[in-house]
Amino acid sequence: MSDSIDLFPESPQDVPAKVVAKVNALREQLGRWAHEYYVQDAPTVPDGEYDRVFQQLQALEAAYPQIVTPDSPTQRVIGAVLDGLTPVRHAVPMLSIQTETDNEASGALAFDARVRKELELPVSAAPVEYVAEPKFDGLAMNLRYENRMLVQATTRGDGEVGEDVTHNIRTIRQIPLTLPADKDVPPVLEVRGEVYMRRADLEKLNERQAAAGAKLFANPRNAAAGAVRQLDSSISAQRRLSFFAYGLGEVSAASDGGPVFQTHFAMLQTLKGWGFPVAPQVCVARGAADLVAFHERMGAERAALPYEIDGVVYKVNSLALQRQLGFKSREPRWAVAHKYPAQEMPTRLEGIDVQVGRTGKLTPVARLVPVQVGGVVVTNATLHNIFEIRKKDVRKGDTVVVRRAGDVIPEVVGRVPGERPHYVPNFRMPAQCPICGSEVVREKGEANHRCSGGLFCPAQRKEAILHFAARRAMDIEGLGDKLVDQLVEGNVVRVLPDLYRLGLSALASLDRMAEKSAQNVLAALEKSKQTTLQRFLFGLGIRHVGESTAKDLAKHFGNLDAIMDASVEALLQVNDVGPVVAESIHTFFAQPHNREVVEQLRACGVTWQEGEPRQQGEQLLSGMTVVLTGTLPTLSRDQAKDMLEAAGAKVSGSVSKKTSYVVAGAEAGSKLDKAQELGVTVLDEAAMLALLGRAPG
Repeated sequence: MSDSIDLFPESPQDVPAKVVAKVNALREQLGRWAHEYYVQDAPTVPDGEYDRVFQQLQALEAAYPQIVTPDSPTQRVIGAVLDGLTPVRHAVPMLSIQTETDNEASGALAFDARVRKELELPVSAAPVEYVAEPKFDGLAMNLRYENRMLVQATTRGDGEVGEDVTHNIRTIRQIPLTLPADKDVPPVLEVRGEVYMRRADLEKLNERQAAAGAKLFANPRNAAAGAVRQLDSSISAQRRLSFFAYGLGEVSAASDGGPVFQTHFAMLQTLKGWGFPVAPQVCVARGAADLVAFHERMGAERAALPYEIDGVVYKVNSLALQRQLGFKSREPRWAVAHKYPAQEMPTRLEGIDVQVGRTGKLTPVARLVPVQVGGVVVTNATLHNIFEIRKKDVRKGDTVVVRRAGDVIPEVVGRVPGERPHYVPNFRMPAQCPICGSEVVREKGEANHRCSGGLFCPAQRKEAILHFAARRAMDIEGLGDKLVDQLVEGNVVRVLPDLYRLGLSALASLDRMAEKSAQNVLAALEKSKQTTLQRFLFGLGIRHVGESTAKDLAKHFGNLDAIMDASVEALLQVNDVGPVVAESIHTFFAQPHNREVVEQLRACGVTWQEGEPRQQGEQLLSGMTVVLTGTLPTLSRDQAKDMLEAAGAKVSGSVSKKTSYVVAGAEAGSKLDKAQELGVTVLDEAAMLALLGRAPG
């Protein structure tokens, strides 16, 4: 059949058979792709292809509105604003299940013991078979299908009466609007499950909320519940929701064509086959030991899951045994929710301290009256930065809510509303670093305050040493993480110059450091004393000063003293140095501690060639852009880059029309192809050296 269809027939009431066939094919294809994307999380086509086919269907439906059906992919978002949510009485009550108050493994043992007692099973009887599944932190939902079509979606409400939210549930692309033409699909089917929001989707939503100056959502459940109960489905569609099926409501009797299930697990697998998402962690558990193992495993995986869970659920697998066990106080005896310890708890804020991180970032930390959160006693929680403190309006003496998720650092969510008994001043960040006394700075547009004493501050000592020793800085081979940990924690090295004062006996006495290894480290330190100004500048770890900026500074000023004494205005004259970078360099060298460390390094013999600033006009390749690709015969990529930049060239990572030369070695790839396509001059290593006026080797 041709894809070419007349969208404007003379008689729009008559829909050609080929149009009907094409529309049905497009709907089926879009439905299959949506299932792969939203349910299986395994898309087979790019978004652009989905959009192209979707737009083709939209065009056909616009030309032939009489063929639009409620289950069409184009009808996911209706957009009508309702006056209110209509109450709906459930055909089968949506009852809650009992919560096991014991959060430990013994809670699973207690449930199994209760089930065995109710079933009057002897000790020698086989283990009871259960279905174990995550307990999602979302909103319970009932989906009603009649003749395979989704006709209504209702919230749990009070269990007897819920609210009609069909207009919003239709926007959830994981929920099928039409069930497959399967002979086992009953005429009436109510599927129950949880509407939830993934953590990543909540983060994106809050980013949009913040940009619009709107309120932020504290957790995925609040965001999901708020989206489901919107009167405008277009708003709901913007908050990407998800769904997991876990049970049934009303189902046509087997005599009416309904399926006959023997177990809860078989029912879930059937729902999965009909297109409903089922949590991948759902499994069959045999006996109490399997329940305990599932509870512990999900607890360990909890923080890494893409969605929030607050516990697990155990259900007797046999539907016959479920009927035998029945209900107690409108709660099933055959199921229980086994929660994890609370992850949000209130406590009193006793004060706010400041911690200095390894990169110099100052973090305000709440000092709390100890409280159990998520099974752990919490005494401190992060407040992130001064702006978070202002936004949450927390002050000393307030009652605050503390949240902990898995191994994530506990944080203060906010304060419990209520009048303060007396005036308490706002917290202010210190003007000097609480560790070393250096000036505390906050760059314009940044939320975080930082200590400017990078070379001197003990809190930044390890990071400063590792950066100084890096290959592109001072290139001190053998000075890695483990050795630096020992040197710092043993107070052998307090500031960078102490590295050059190390003796063989001090090094050799460290754990796992033989005399030969110690000699190698000392030799590497001695070798590093002969360096270049740009490497030394980069090694100082000045904020915003990378390799390229260090090279520009060295070329522009020629010597270190000129850089250290330069004003912000003078620094702004350097190529690619803007106000933020200039201010950072000036602040760094304005700290007496940092200048003292530099002088001590010089006194230890660290040296480099200095001279007058080089004029741009003297450089051979000034204003040219060169790209390196492939493996050169004798030069490493870094060596070739240094040579080219020393001649004034800019070394780029991509080829464009503005590229002057491409230097290609063995196994050059797409960059060489691009150069040949654009007609850019290609050089080998020998030609590059000739261009630079250097002899090979």
